[in-house]
Amino acid sequence: MSHAHQRKKQPEQVRRALLDNAARMAAEHGVAGVTVQAVAEAAGVTKGGLFHHFPNKKAMVDAVFDDLLEQCGQRIDALLAEDPVQHGRFTRAYVKVLFEESGENALDPWKALSMSMITEPVLQQMWGDWMTERLARHGETDNDPMLEIVRLAADGAWLAFMSQTHEALLPDVAGLRDRLVALTTRT
Repeated sequence: MSHAHQRKKQPEQVRRALLDNAARMAAEHGVAGVTVQAVAEAAGVTKGGLFHHFPNKKAMVDAVFDDLLEQCGQRIDALLAEDPVQHGRFTRAYVKVLFEESGENALDPWKALSMSMITEPVLQQMWGDWMTERLARHGETDNDPMLEIVRLAADGAWLAFMSQTHEALLPDVAGLRDRLVALTTRT
């Protein structure tokens, strides 16, 4: 008798393993290097087990992107909880998280998925929806044209990191981060 049939099913752990392995593969080989077979093997499940959670590779990649947005949102929420200054609080947290993701310890899956986002309409829509929801939630504290400029500047810096053009374009990354954060406190 196969041990697979005796093993207790843990769908959330299996899904987490699939997402983590797909994210790791995207970081190592780009989104094109993510295959259903490789992700299933790395997670210790059959392709059928993977298809139980995701109907195809595209759905799996979309879920990885959604998971990364969720992680980003959790880090932003943690920074919001620590910040007593109302004006610009979301923008400060956003800048800090983007620069955290862009630094030496960047989450590598962001690199592969952010580059895919440029050409993939579904990922663009997911990002747009996420950002729209966040901005609506924090409209009272972050509805200021200067804060919009700061967020757009941070997006540009993040794109430079993700496309690995930052060394020439951003010689003082820490200084840029600090200047952008400082701009969020001006009213």
